[in-house]
Amino acid sequence: MTEVTSSRELSSPERLQAFTDAVVAIALTLLILPLMESVGELADHKGTTAQWFAEERYPLLGFVLSFLLISVFWVHHHRLFRNVRMVDSVLLWLTIAWMFTIVWMPVATALSTQMHEDWAQPLVYIGTLFATSFLLLLARVYLRSRPHLHDLDEAATRSGIQAGTIVAALFLAALILALIVPDLGNLPLLLMVLSEPLQRLARRRSLKNSEQEDVDPAQK
Repeated sequence: MTEVTSSRELSSPERLQAFTDAVVAIALTLLILPLMESVGELADHKGTTAQWFAEERYPLLGFVLSFLLISVFWVHHHRLFRNVRMVDSVLLWLTIAWMFTIVWMPVATALSTQMHEDWAQPLVYIGTLFATSFLLLLARVYLRSRPHLHDLDEAATRSGIQAGTIVAALFLAALILALIVPDLGNLPLLLMVLSEPLQRLARRRSLKNSEQEDVDPAQK
């Protein structure tokens, strides 16, 4: 009873979600600032639009990639919190930590696309993505242990944890590969194309196990 009461004393899920949405929106906006600055710098030197696209092709690619990744993280976070009914201190701080990684993404993107290449660039960028995915996974695991905080059923909770584990594991594998072979840059992120096939495989296995569990009691 004390645990439920303390949860109610903290920020409501709606207020926390609104704050999260604002943080994500600001982070997405900050991604474009280095490109805006480069437009002004080239304009001062009488540059052309075609020249700008040629010179900024890698920063543009980094912007698009980071924009898509942050958007995907936001979608998953939003879907999760649609079913959260109360927020306790642990869930609150997990969300704040998750927002920290989102706010850091524009910096990681700028370091990865604006600076001269070095071994630290992919570690910072991929490491940030791993931290974001891992913190969201921790939130899912925590919610599973606190059923009074949400309306998710067991199947949805288990499926979310399963998918989150696969995504975090792939980011971790990409980070380790970047550590082992620094010359690859951010190319290890191509491992993420395995995310959907692995999640489908995991869902099929879970469905098969559920069907077997339904059959076994009937046989007994």
